[in-house]
Amino acid sequence: MDITGSTTVFAIAADPIAHVRTPQRLNALLRERAVDGVMVPFHVAAAGLPGLFAGLRGLANLGGIVVTVPHKESAAALCDALTPAAQLIGAVNAVRLQDGCLTGGNFDGLGFVAGLRSQGHDPAGRDVYLAGLGGAGKAIACAIADAGPASLSLYNRSAAKAEAFAERLARHYPALAIHIAGSRPDSCDIAINATSLGLADTDPLPFQLDALAPGAVVADAVMSRVDTPLLRAAAAHGCRIHPGLYMLEGQITEIARFLGIQEPHQAA
Repeated sequence: MDITGSTTVFAIAADPIAHVRTPQRLNALLRERAVDGVMVPFHVAAAGLPGLFAGLRGLANLGGIVVTVPHKESAAALCDALTPAAQLIGAVNAVRLQDGCLTGGNFDGLGFVAGLRSQGHDPAGRDVYLAGLGGAGKAIACAIADAGPASLSLYNRSAAKAEAFAERLARHYPALAIHIAGSRPDSCDIAINATSLGLADTDPLPFQLDALAPGAVVADAVMSRVDTPLLRAAAAHGCRIHPGLYMLEGQITEIARFLGIQEPHQAA
């Protein structure tokens, strides 16, 4: 599809940006749905994010912007309005522009849980461990809690941050057993990496694997590769592995709906 003066522009902002896979997926969806639109990458450092958001308001042909590491929490503060889920999480990963108003939503958690379920790893009734409580981690924690696990253990390098979020989550899910964990998870059914560790082969493991039973599911939220150090180590340990690619597949549909990208039956 040719880019013309009437093409709607979508963007994704990150730092770094080269590893992102959303443009490929969303552009394929736009072609599939015969939408005159294109997604482009914006490499934006943290200091440049406020200026970017100020400039977005003047773009009449902007359909919306996807936001990823490290901007999800900062972007939430720059929006005029947030969806209920984004308010609870305190972070956004998609922002739509309508009549000069920026509204942020968060679909990381929904996408991650949809990806788990697509591969037969439903969190319902399971003991789940989650490492990392940045924007993506909080979103995944909320979606896991909503799925009805037996328990949810939270680990973050800042224990105070983990405790504060656990208290907040418990107010919304009072019946759920929520625990503060360390970097060595006790035996659990599903262990999730929601940190950014794993983008590079030299990254350390986000948590230890020795207490996990063979057959436990180790899931990674790193979406740019299927062979992160964690997943390789987990496979060697006898665990079942679940790469972040499924999270991306799970959330693209939700983000497209939020940004107003028509489904085929809606097109004229």
